[in-house]
Amino acid sequence: MSESPTTATNPRVLIVGNAGQLGRELEKIFTGYGAIVGVDRESVDLADAEKTRELVRRTAPDIILNAAAYTAVDRAESERDLAYAINEQAPRVLAEEAHRHDAIFVHYSTDYIFDGGKSEPKSTPWIESDTPNPLNVYGASKLAGEQAVENTGGKFLIFRTSWVYGPHGNNFLLTMLRLARERDRLSIVDDQIGGPTTSIELARATHSIVTGILAGSFGAPEDWTGLYHMTCGGSVSWFGFAQAIFARAAALLALKPPTLTPIATKDYPTPAARPRYSVLSNAKLHARFNVALLPWESALEETLQALRNAG
Repeated sequence: MSESPTTATNPRVLIVGNAGQLGRELEKIFTGYGAIVGVDRESVDLADAEKTRELVRRTAPDIILNAAAYTAVDRAESERDLAYAINEQAPRVLAEEAHRHDAIFVHYSTDYIFDGGKSEPKSTPWIESDTPNPLNVYGASKLAGEQAVENTGGKFLIFRTSWVYGPHGNNFLLTMLRLARERDRLSIVDDQIGGPTTSIELARATHSIVTGILAGSFGAPEDWTGLYHMTCGGSVSWFGFAQAIFARAAALLALKPPTLTPIATKDYPTPAARPRYSVLSNAKLHARFNVALLPWESALEETLQALRNAG
């Protein structure tokens, strides 16, 4: 557990999952705004409801940022109970305790709650009111988490995002960079379309919205509480994303790009099915909070720059 000094005037911010790719960026950007209490899986077992509840009661936060999740999409097919414990039960307990303490609860969900059925005949980004239909256990557990938070009530924000990556953690960008150093050729799926979103941009947008709420910029809780999509702008396939990664990494990181071959989903079978088209519309987020994340290409550039600066 990491903790900064508490002051009488600053809000107390509990960041759950502060060692993960999003949690690290949240802790970085919120440091200096309030008294930060950061916990990771070494500090609290989120699969244990009572320990999770006790954490919040001990901390007594004004804001809870839940950046923790079970994200092993394929492994979730065989670890259903654990996925639900972390993705449904833990958010429910955190939301209940946030409501009890009159705290703001921020939770992150996923594009994988949709089935990708909007790809035909015309690609149309998903909006918040579209009917979910997850294709895998991971998506189903995250949808259950959304519903648990909404049913609890209180002052909550659910941000659905997609294809999250950043300078830390386990993600597509870092996997591609590692594989490029190990292989000369890579085959990448080209018929799944989504919106790559950086942990940096998610943290930045979250900070803008939460600080604005506490400053009174967005009205009463009933004016802003709810579900919003939050992704970087634009869309691309995994293959196109890999192409962009290697095009910029060659210059920024002196990396020799491998030869890329586009393949179909059917040629790369996985335990969990993925949606073919999971682009999310950010119109509601922008309309309510006047927040727009960077286009995915610009956010990728920023992340690669961060990796270069980190050495």
